[in-house]
Amino acid sequence: MKARSTTLTQSGSLHGGDSKLVLQEEQRQDLGFGTKLNDPLSRLINKDGSFNIQRANEPFWDRVNLYNRLITMSWPQFLALVGLFYLTVNLLFAGIYLLLGAENLKGIADLTLYGRFWNSFFFSAQTLTTVGYGHIYPNSFITSTISSFESLVGLLAFALVTGLLYGRFSRPVAHIRFAKQAVFAPYLDVNAWMFRIINARSNQLIDVEVEVSLSRLEVHKGVKQRRYYTLNLERKKVTFFPTNWTLVHPITDESPLHGCTPEDLAESDAEFLILLRAIDDTFSQTVHARCSYRYNEVLWGHKYQPMFDGSKQGVVTLDLNLLDATTPAALN
Repeated sequence: MKARSTTLTQSGSLHGGDSKLVLQEEQRQDLGFGTKLNDPLSRLINKDGSFNIQRANEPFWDRVNLYNRLITMSWPQFLALVGLFYLTVNLLFAGIYLLLGAENLKGIADLTLYGRFWNSFFFSAQTLTTVGYGHIYPNSFITSTISSFESLVGLLAFALVTGLLYGRFSRPVAHIRFAKQAVFAPYLDVNAWMFRIINARSNQLIDVEVEVSLSRLEVHKGVKQRRYYTLNLERKKVTFFPTNWTLVHPITDESPLHGCTPEDLAESDAEFLILLRAIDDTFSQTVHARCSYRYNEVLWGHKYQPMFDGSKQGVVTLDLNLLDATTPAALN
């Protein structure tokens, strides 16, 4: 019987030397989404850069992921959450002081229910923040114990909020704006697939590098599978990024897009996946940005309008409102 030979590849994987299928599988490109995602109605990466994946049967605390949510949520949501927490804690302790009786808090002059509640509420706020104006103070063991516990809660809560504030301010984020639509446009003596980006902020990004992959459905041995192809760019890295940058994939004979039509892209549920890496000069840290264009977000026979305004002498003006502006252009 002939022994089955094995070969150790340069990547360190072990495959059967007489198995072409195993070798092809090891060399298959995969961005991490797998080949089974063949729903033509859903995209892989949302426009905001998040992955369009929902997890089922995930453990509760893993699903909540509290720290990540507090760091990544928007500033209005974060401030509203902090305000809600502050209000809720004070209402809770004000209710406790009110139930214990106004006689346990010295200095409350208004003995109506309305007056006792608000005096208890503001005493709670002063205790929680350790301000302690002193005109209202506990005069029993139980209220002293509760106010001491509330002071501890306030110290811990403000320490956590301070840490979250620092984490939010010190977290570098790439504020990259992508054009709403990519284009198929003439390029030199061929056509090209293009998209345009700008840095939405005035901070400096250096060593900016972009990777683009094409995801589409293909029928392989009677089974529809998702395949991935790296798109070679005219220029994938720039040292400085002070203005806009149009990324160009020339459609040559070697391009996966060679001979494609809008109908071909729609039938194969094509999606262009983009990953950007750069170094933020402010934080001296690497930042990332992700985006994608589906087949229906590509304009055929259009090119981007220039974003430069030459009306001012001695200074280069970039009009960010022209990021999405295109004009018709006949394809080669």
